Amino acid sequence: MKAFIDIGSNSVRLMLYENGVTIDKFVKVTKLADGLFSSGTLNPEAIKRTAEAVDFYVKKAVSEGADKVYAFATAAVRQTKNGKEFCDVVLKDSGIKIDVVSGEAEAKLGLTGVLKGKDGGIIDIGGASSEIAVVKNGELVYSYSLPYGVVKIKDACGNNYFKTDDFTKEKIKEYGFIPKSKFYGIGGTATQIAAIALKLAVYDRNKVNGYVLTENIVKAVIDEVNGKTMEELKAVTGLDPARADVILGGAVMLKNIMERIGVSQITVSEDDNLEGYAIIKEEENE
Repeated sequence: MKAFIDIGSNSVRLMLYENGVTIDKFVKVTKLADGLFSSGTLNPEAIKRTAEAVDFYVKKAVSEGADKVYAFATAAVRQTKNGKEFCDVVLKDSGIKIDVVSGEAEAKLGLTGVLKGKDGGIIDIGGASSEIAVVKNGELVYSYSLPYGVVKIKDACGNNYFKTDDFTKEKIKEYGFIPKSKFYGIGGTATQIAAIALKLAVYDRNKVNGYVLTENIVKAVIDEVNGKTMEELKAVTGLDPARADVILGGAVMLKNIMERIGVSQITVSEDDNLEGYAIIKEEENE
């Protein structure tokens, strides 16, 4: 069995994987990108709690029987001035060398994990970046990594709907023309919106996987979370309390991306860049 750790801008995730099958997934919200929008650097507390989460998952993976542990990091580490410092802390504490992936590579990981060679598109709204990519006739026809995600949106706009709506509409202009396709939503924003819509008191990845998010469902979730205090948000059924401060920004971003592409629905996928990374490593015979 192999283990893969995704060090994201909002959370750290562990996947246990064997013979092409995901055995289990675990997540800890650490908000590595907290304050990155204003400072351009990872703050010491964010580095500490994220490195501790990585170390916890390395030990968990070994205790579960993993004979190899891989770790990769995305936008928060590649965008910041002190990303190497974070990688050095993890290497010292856990003995794990982090693979810092580019925005283009991150989109490829998502495509590989979701589509597995088929045609389609992905929308991945992360903590410090948001990727959209499309494959048609087996060829990559569009891929773009926007350097804004839910943690950066929260830092810029707080929990103000109108500021968030204006901010995200302006930023997503950078995507330019996006080809239409059957789109899949991956990452915490899509899965959390699905969990809220499904009113899951206990998260169930089998119910979330394949759930269709229509424009109306996304707007209904925005209406449900907009205007609530943090305490009220933490009580919303289906919402991970640790994501309460970023759910509005993520949902508004998704609404505006769907409107820009001109799609009325997307399908949520539990398979994502973790599976993509595992598949690529298998192809490399690692």
